[in-house]
Amino acid sequence: MLPTEPLNLLYLIDGSVYVFRAYHSQLPEMLDAEGRPVHAVFGFARFLGDLLERTRPQFVAVAFDRRLATSYRNEIYPAYKANREPAPADLAAQFEYCRDLCARLGLAVFVDSHYEADDVIGTLAHRMRAHGIRSAFITRDKDLAQLVRDGDLYWDFGARGQLGYRDVERHFGVAPERFADYLALTGDTSDNIPGVPGIGPKTAAALMRAFGSIDELYAGLGRVATLGLRGARELRERLHEHREAVYLARRLTRIVCDMPLEASPEQLRPRVPDLQSLGTLYDRLGFGPLLRHQGERLAALAAQGG
Repeated sequence: MLPTEPLNLLYLIDGSVYVFRAYHSQLPEMLDAEGRPVHAVFGFARFLGDLLERTRPQFVAVAFDRRLATSYRNEIYPAYKANREPAPADLAAQFEYCRDLCARLGLAVFVDSHYEADDVIGTLAHRMRAHGIRSAFITRDKDLAQLVRDGDLYWDFGARGQLGYRDVERHFGVAPERFADYLALTGDTSDNIPGVPGIGPKTAAALMRAFGSIDELYAGLGRVATLGLRGARELRERLHEHREAVYLARRLTRIVCDMPLEASPEQLRPRVPDLQSLGTLYDRLGFGPLLRHQGERLAALAAQGG
């Protein structure tokens, strides 16, 4: 179901997530003119085109990660995401193609070597909120749920249904405002962030419901024993022992919403796709008429103002 009031809604697309999904879901036999795989580009182009046709956004931006091990989070915690294997060699070139594709489709594209795509998305959402523009977070990454506020959407397009502000707690077990603190307690194995030993999602959610934040939790640590949680005494001791690690983890899990970034609502309006430029790109990639026809439809919609 689409938003009933699509005006003043900014679609913030977590581009890297959907490139990875396309890479692992599409058949790798698709090759460009030089014989290099382009299946992730094709899958990403299909996803992006379908999203744009369905939503006809008035505002849209696509954010990509630059690469691992260069963000400010690695500066404060070198082991951040160190558990991840380097991206396959054939995927790096496809990321370049995907960023190029977005630009040729007339979309605002953001990438930063010091901040992650999550931070770009958080900052754009925060900046546009001051203009009365709400956000639709198009992602598969649970971390972005922390950004959802009243009037926003969290949406894994093509898979999970849309979640509004109140749906986030029902789905993930914790309210958006408490999500970064919740992850600081549980840890995040995908990002190599250790949590407090013995604290899983249920216990962390219970602590967030009782205290609201890790600041309040540590200010009232003595009350943990009164919550009726299993092993409450040992839990209080573990929290005390790992206090420094928890606060470090929150610096890693909290999405930055004030990174240096210049953007205005007008810059985030989709432009009419450059069909000639798109055709040149599709020729190079060996793509057939399917995406070309979709590009023509998108150009017609953009020319009509959505």
